[in-house]
Amino acid sequence: MKRLATAALTGILLTGGLAAVAQPTQAAPDRQAAAVSGTAVSRAAAGSTGTYYFLFDKNQSDPTKSKLSYMKSVPGQDKVIKSYRAGSGNGSKDECAPMRGWLPNGSYKVLGHEKHKAGGKKGINGYAIHVQDKYCKDGRTKRTELFIHSEMKPNGEQGAKLPGQDNPYRWDGVRDYYSYACIKLTPNHIRDLFRTADRYGWPKQLKVVS
Repeated sequence: MKRLATAALTGILLTGGLAAVAQPTQAAPDRQAAAVSGTAVSRAAAGSTGTYYFLFDKNQSDPTKSKLSYMKSVPGQDKVIKSYRAGSGNGSKDECAPMRGWLPNGSYKVLGHEKHKAGGKKGINGYAIHVQDKYCKDGRTKRTELFIHSEMKPNGEQGAKLPGQDNPYRWDGVRDYYSYACIKLTPNHIRDLFRTADRYGWPKQLKVVS
């Protein structure tokens, strides 16, 4: 079980094991296929502004089974280069609920990325991609401190397994897809996402759709 972060950490994805949320029962996330190549997505739905961009497609039936894709802009239809299972929020689909709901739809600037972020036990560590703040549909509630990240130590390695506990520096299972808003991937998947972006180019935009 996790302790909720303070208001200053609104929007930060922590360890995911929130007491109020039932844990899904399914296979370990790192066993799932990371790549989906050659899939086309309508540009009208994706709306990119550049050669490459991130696309987060929210799953209405299960927010923890949403999808983050690394996209390439091409004439007519955009192409999925890589696609990964991802989560956003603690299961709530209320985009105006700080520290509970998933990300609002829309376009976000990608502000930067790093492999050795040191956010401490209650923060984001290791591989992290920072995106801009976003007002939700009520026009008043701003979702802040938004990242694409995982659970790991600042050096990118996994923490030790703690029997009977959830280690905030370790991916312990599917419950770690839960968050306070940001987009969360398994450690293997976010490393692969970084390798993909290093190879093809770093996107300057994230699109969130549902």
